[in-house]
This record gives sequence, C-alpha cells and structure tokens, in this order.
Amino acid sequence: MDVSVVIVNYNVRDFLKNALLSLRRSLEGLQAEIFVVDNASDDGSVEMMRANFPDVHLIANTVNSGFAAANNQALVQSTGRYLLLLNPDTLIQEDTVRTLIRFFEQHPDAGMAGCKILNPDGTLQLACRRSFPTPWVAFTKVSGLSALVPKSKLFGKYNLTYLDPDSTYEVDAISGSFMMLRRSVYEAIGGLDESFFMYGEDLDWCYRVQKSGWKLYYVPDTKIIHYKGESTKRSSIDEVKVFYNAMRLFVRKHHTGSFIFEAFIQLGIKLRRVLAAGMRAVKPFLLMALDMAIVAVVIMLARLVWKGSTYQFPSYAFPWVFLFPGAIVVVMLAGAGVYSMHRLSVSRSMTGVVLGFILISSLTSFVKDFAFSRGIMVISGVLCTAVIPGWRLALRMLGFGEVSSRKTLFGRRTLVVGAEASGQEVVKKLRARIGDGYSVVGFIDVNYQRVGEKILDVEILGSIDNIGKIIDDHKITEVIFSTDAITYSTILSVIATNSTRSVNFRLVPTTMEVIIGKASIDQLDDIPFVDIDYNIGRLGNRAVKRTVDAFLVLLLLICVAPFVYFLRLLIKGCLPSAAAFVADAPKILAGTQSIVGREQSSIEAPAGGGMYVGKPGTTGIVQIQPNQQLSSEEKERYELYYAKNQSLLLDIEIMMKALQRAGNRGKVTRA
Repeated sequence: MDVSVVIVNYNVRDFLKNALLSLRRSLEGLQAEIFVVDNASDDGSVEMMRANFPDVHLIANTVNSGFAAANNQALVQSTGRYLLLLNPDTLIQEDTVRTLIRFFEQHPDAGMAGCKILNPDGTLQLACRRSFPTPWVAFTKVSGLSALVPKSKLFGKYNLTYLDPDSTYEVDAISGSFMMLRRSVYEAIGGLDESFFMYGEDLDWCYRVQKSGWKLYYVPDTKIIHYKGESTKRSSIDEVKVFYNAMRLFVRKHHTGSFIFEAFIQLGIKLRRVLAAGMRAVKPFLLMALDMAIVAVVIMLARLVWKGSTYQFPSYAFPWVFLFPGAIVVVMLAGAGVYSMHRLSVSRSMTGVVLGFILISSLTSFVKDFAFSRGIMVISGVLCTAVIPGWRLALRMLGFGEVSSRKTLFGRRTLVVGAEASGQEVVKKLRARIGDGYSVVGFIDVNYQRVGEKILDVEILGSIDNIGKIIDDHKITEVIFSTDAITYSTILSVIATNSTRSVNFRLVPTTMEVIIGKASIDQLDDIPFVDIDYNIGRLGNRAVKRTVDAFLVLLLLICVAPFVYFLRLLIKGCLPSAAAFVADAPKILAGTQSIVGREQSSIEAPAGGGMYVGKPGTTGIVQIQPNQQLSSEEKERYELYYAKNQSLLLDIEIMMKALQRAGNRGKVTRA
C-alpha cells in the first residue's frame, strides 16, 4: 500500500464530500486507502459517507473523542508506506500526493513534510510553516509584533513570514490540516498525544519527529486550499481558549519549569478576551458617535442653506445646538433597537430619526431661546431622515450586516468558470435560487475559441488565461468553478494568481448540490415554494407600499407636470422605462398598478381570495433581470420570491437596479 489517508470529520458534511472527491483524483494511479473518522456528527455526515463512499473505511464514533484520539483510531489500522493526515475542509490538487511521495524518495532525511496551503481567497495560510513556540517567539506572537513586522527575522519567527513562501526548506512544524510522514517515523514515535483535545497535537507531533532525528520540510511545489475553522464554527468550543490551553500544555510537556513562557501564554488569553469584550462594548458607542456627528453636520448644512452661514448661532447656543439634537435622535434610535439587534435596519433608523425631530420640534416650542428657525429644523430633519438610514442602506446593499436570509440584489456579480454542460447546470440552478443573490455576468471557458458566444443568454467573456482582466473589467465579486469542467490544479492556480483581487472564489462539486465558499455553503437543490403568509400580503407592507407609490408619483407630477408631454417625447427613444413610469402614473395613483410589482404577463392575482401576489408593476424583479429569455417557470420563481420577501428595502433595490439598467440602455442607444 503506497499511502493511507486519515480524515477526522465533525459536522462538515459538504466540505468532507468535496475533499473526498478531490482526494480521489490525487490518488489516481496509487495504491491507497482512505479512513474517515466521524466524531459524532449530527449533520448527516455518516449517512452521506455510507451512501456515496462505500469504499472508504468509516469509523463512526458515538462521542467527540477529539482530533488526536480520532486520528489514532485510524492510524493503528493503516497499512500504507506513507501516512497523510488531512482535514475535511480542504481541497487537494491532483498532483499533491504524488509530489510529496516523490519528495520523500528524493530526500531520505525527511521524516515529515507539508505542502503550500492557501486560504480560500488565494493568500498563504501562515500556519503551513512554523517555529516552535520559545518564550521569545510566544511573546512576538502574543504582542502582535510578528504581524506588525512580518519580514523581520527577529519578530517574524513564529510563522516564518520572513522566508520565501515559494522555496523549499526545513522547518520546525507544519500545519495539522496536511501532514504527511513515513510509516517508519510513526512506528518510532507513536501516534498523536491524546492529552491535546484540539490544537497543539500537530505541534507536539512535529516536535517529537524532530527530536527523533528526522527533518521536517515545507514543500511549496504543490498546494491545497484549507477552509480554516469550519468544524469549530459548528461547535460550542471556545477556539481561543482551547488554542492557548494547548500551548500551555505543550510548554509544560517540553519546557518544564518555564514560568516566563507560561506567563506569556496566560497573558495572551487574557488580552484576547479583554480586546474581544472591549470591541463588543465599544461598537454601539461608535455607531452612536457617528449618528450624532451626522446630525451636527446636517444642522450646519441646513443653516448654510437657510441663512447662508454655518456657525452664526448665539454664543450661549454652543455647543448645545449641535449636541442636544444629536443626543435626542440617538436616544430615539436606541429605543428603536438600532444599536442592539437591528444596527443596519433602514425602517427602524428612519422611524427613530423622524420621532427624534418631532420631539426636538416640540421641545423648541417650550425653550424659545433655541427656536432659531423652523426652516433649519425642517431641512435638518429631511436630510437626517435620508442620511442616517442611507448609510445603513448602503452597507446593506454592499452585503454587510445582513439580518435576514435574503441577500441583497446588488454586489454579487458572478462569473461561472466552465461553459460546458456542468457550468450551464450551475447557471440554471442559480436562477432557480433567487434568494441566493447571484447575478451571472458571464461564462469563463477553458480557451478562447468560443469567446463572444452566448449560452442560456449568458455570454462567454473570456478564458482562464485572462480571467483576472475579466474580473476587473466587469467588477466581479463572485467566481464559481464547476469542478466537472476544470481540474483542481487549475482552480488552485487561478485562485493563487488572483489572490490580491477583492473577489470570493467558490466551487460546485460534481454532485451539483452545494456551492462551497470561504464563509458559507449555499444549497443548490431546488426547494419547493409552500403556501405561506407572504410579506406582500401583510396589511402593514401593503400600506407602506401604497404610500410610497403615491408619494413618488405625486412628487414626479408636481416637479414635471408642465413638461410631462415633452418629457415623454424626449426620453421615449433612450429611456423607455422612465417614459413608461410617466405613462403609468395615473394607474399607480388609482391603485390598479404599482411602481414595483409583477410583470403584466406573469402570475395573476387569484380571483375570489387566495394568496395575494401583488399588483402589476412598471418595474419589478423580473423586469430588471439581465437575462430576458426567462422561462415561465423561472419568472414564476422570481415573482414568488418577491412576494415572499417584499419590503421597502427590496423595493428600493429594485428601483435602483431599474434606473441602472435604463441608464445603461440609454448609453447603448446614444452610442
């Protein structure tokens, strides 16, 4: 037997499945055996293994025995000349195992070796090459000096950040996510120390290998991706506490009597806890300070607009004229829960601002010395009502701080790598999963032969060779690889080459069931719609929607009433959506139509009762889709998604997308 691979799994079923699929390719041509030790997962990992990988040796524990003990269970049954410990949340390159075997054969002094390990964004995972934690190394790590001066040999010792990541050299320790060693080394030093529940056991093993006279090497000739920390995310383990306790155990075992060393580790634990608690406590106050500053700036701007100056208040009014209104608004926002559970809530922040300025107006009626101008008060209130919810809306649209399962319609511009059948299937499933927020911009093919062609109304924009330029030119934020069409070696190469770009790399295994990324796993399987109380049918949502429709239409008519006819003639050719909005204004005012609603020819509202799915709209979630060849089934999914998730924020997103599309069409027409 050439190699025995041991994987310990805890509640990362989809990552495990993908790791095994990539491992199969890497083991082709070798005599190999794979052991998976499941540490009492409750996510269906065992059932998945039995159904999909009957050839893998499965050890299903009834309790979580820890990383070291679980590995030992499989190691004692292994028979390979080489042993590989691999984490389940990894993606391994096709040549990785053969490259490491070849390295061992060429370096007879090598007892253990690790490869280059990348984060999901393509950056180097620092733990793949390390030094043993001496007192000085521990101090530089705990104090942050190693991160502050990474290229210094004096301070960058812990993760060897001063060394070239693309060169091979001897190291003290490698990462436990990928550890390959000779069987003779294992038989000489034994298995992992089960005193370590999680963390530290890999460092201890490396130390024992080195003490037995063998060398450890970092080999960057091949690489893997490690989705670090996935198991700990699915447990109640205090990761920082367990890590530092493991370091303390390592010190007591190998550096007996080192009081200073243990003191540094204890200091590290306390500092991390204090900093974490401090950040949690300070964050709401930072948001309060920001909102108070906005109110103060807005009052100055309102004064400038109304009176032509910013500071000409009576001397007794400073600084209270700026502090008190801000404080009152912040109190109202706090009462609305904006600084606790709903920090980016647009509706709550808008409500808090409006109530705050109503209270301020009431108070100025009693305190005449501060009743400077109702005009300033009105302008300040209007601007604050726009700006304070506005910055929260902007962050929501950029994908920060989402408070619901619905993702924003903006910011997830997606490339699908692989234009063959599997890539096309990915596009179809993405369209079916409207709530996942993927907007497919184009395909990337394996070569340039079909660039410019359209498949499923999606253009092939380029090949793997120029994917970086495509990402920049089209402002891509998501790249999804179809692993059926692209080799893992190519995937890792693309990720490593584009690690400096602000883009999320995801992949779809051959099963087409999930999309695996650095922060989450998105299910691709179809989920049937059920008859529930959709948002659009709720009395409050309908009232807000009707009010906004009437307000916007009246605002339009008041502003452009004398020019409506000429406006329609002017924009008929280049901005048809705007012309349609003007034409539909009477219907919207009459309540038979809405600004945002279903497509005229799509789902009809049920007669005589049943689920209400909204009125026809001038624009809507179907109308803004870049792909205009949607099937009736796809349109129905979009419409039902909108009905289920309708809110003021979603309507604003759709209107902004509609304006964006209208502007783009106008540019094309004029060109």
